[in-house]
Amino acid sequence: MSADDGRRVTITAIAREAGVSVPTVSRVLNGRSDVAPGTRERVEELLRHHGYRRRGSRTVRRADLVDLVFNDLDSPWAVEIIRGVEDVGHAAGIGTVVSAIHSQSTSTRQWLQNLRARASDGVIIVTSHLSPPVQAQLRRLNVPVVVVDPAGVPATDVPTVGATNWAGGLAATEHLLKLGHRRIGFVAGPAHLLCSRARLDGYRAALEAAGVPPDERLVQPGDFYHASGFAAGSALLDLDDPPTAIFAASDQMAFGVYEAVRRRGLRVTDDVSVVGFDDLPEARWASPPLTTVRQPLVEMGRLAARTVLRLAHGEQIESPRIELATELVVRDSSAARPDGSRR
Repeated sequence: MSADDGRRVTITAIAREAGVSVPTVSRVLNGRSDVAPGTRERVEELLRHHGYRRRGSRTVRRADLVDLVFNDLDSPWAVEIIRGVEDVGHAAGIGTVVSAIHSQSTSTRQWLQNLRARASDGVIIVTSHLSPPVQAQLRRLNVPVVVVDPAGVPATDVPTVGATNWAGGLAATEHLLKLGHRRIGFVAGPAHLLCSRARLDGYRAALEAAGVPPDERLVQPGDFYHASGFAAGSALLDLDDPPTAIFAASDQMAFGVYEAVRRRGLRVTDDVSVVGFDDLPEARWASPPLTTVRQPLVEMGRLAARTVLRLAHGEQIESPRIELATELVVRDSSAARPDGSRR
């Protein structure tokens, strides 16, 4: 019995296989609380197994929609993810509904209500924490979920797509070390994100391997956006012994560092080397063009979309945890110290 073998699975068939009544299956589908936990789990497992999705009070065709959910949309990074999801959706004849929930419970509740109404075939959540209550709601709706760059440790049954953030942080810092820099500042991303912590760990690992003593004054907090890069860059450059190079954990923060350098009458590359992370399209057009770690944002979006559509069709996926490779892209914002110093 399958939803994909030419016959549409029915509530009656699910009830028979679960050994319960049809009204019990209906109560599970409606998220009612008057069902024993063991019974609910058994019915939900069968619903997932057979790819059953409820549309109102009846079983109908697929919605041909995928929800793509961000905390915020005011970033070119988000645009790259959207491009990747749209590429796959367009080819498959699937529409994409883009939402921003701003980490607020009211926004999340409203989004869940909208999701229930439009009956999307799958959900892609980006740099967000998938809380247990939200997971439970999505399971009751029988909607498959994929998380891109999860905020915290994801549930074991939720597939994730990310990049090799630790390796990227290591490569960026090693690049600056090879250029002779020893005082290397770091502008971190949000501490609650796994990708941020991995980039910081890669930075620290490179310094340790090179025998460079850690200096926590050289690590400044940021939030991936321009203003925090400017603030962190300013704090680093105002130190009594400022860094000769700064590695920012996002391109936008690196551009903020550019502005901090400029306002002090200094020049990027000549006075301070700067490295970013992401390789956004504008990185190559910056002045000077930005050395950065390329993470395949568009491909991450494509892979997340392919994965959620496979799950929506009841197909198995090879691995629940996928990391795509990062790559250091050397441009003109990083150079050896002019005097050859290894301070």
